[in-house]
Amino acid sequence: MNDIQAIMRAAPVIPVIVIDDIATAIPLARALVAGGLAALEVTLRTPAALDAIRAMKSVPGAIVGAGTVVNTEQFEAVMDAGAEFIVSPGLTERLAEPIIASGVPYLPGIANSADIMRGLDLGLTHFKFFPAEANGGLKALKSLAAPFYQCRFCPTGGVSEANAAEWLAFDPVLCVGGSWVCSGTPAEVESKARAAAGLR
Repeated sequence: MNDIQAIMRAAPVIPVIVIDDIATAIPLARALVAGGLAALEVTLRTPAALDAIRAMKSVPGAIVGAGTVVNTEQFEAVMDAGAEFIVSPGLTERLAEPIIASGVPYLPGIANSADIMRGLDLGLTHFKFFPAEANGGLKALKSLAAPFYQCRFCPTGGVSEANAAEWLAFDPVLCVGGSWVCSGTPAEVESKARAAAGLR
């Protein structure tokens, strides 16, 4: 998985994972992968995140990335932890340039046309639309995608089991990000993941 499009096409849903207890990391990753969701976004929202990335990389079939990366220090830390792709909630040149230079697949967050134009200037065409529902939902993304026909998107934020299929039906959307698949017992997570993997 050496490019962001391949990661986005690995499954219709990228689980957005928050790990509080490192002991839950491997069982969660195993359940998600067993259900058909290989690309896992571990968010840097807790002290356990870096250890979770390291742990989840031991799960066969898992493609483990880091989410909520907001500065270059965090980028360096997640690369040291072995992150295989990077997701950020927004897009700045200061963060994007070293990530792009490293060659690691990168999915930066955008919310409007200026963000997309900044990304295009940097040579990027694949973006996380975030926060998707708060930014006007599918109607807003359709309006943005029209002039930026070359771009592809992963809506995240307010995307749920109830509305994921509607997002995925829009051609420029390659996948969605969601946390609903991450809750419950390992058996429940695997069942949710299997249902999510069948959305495309």
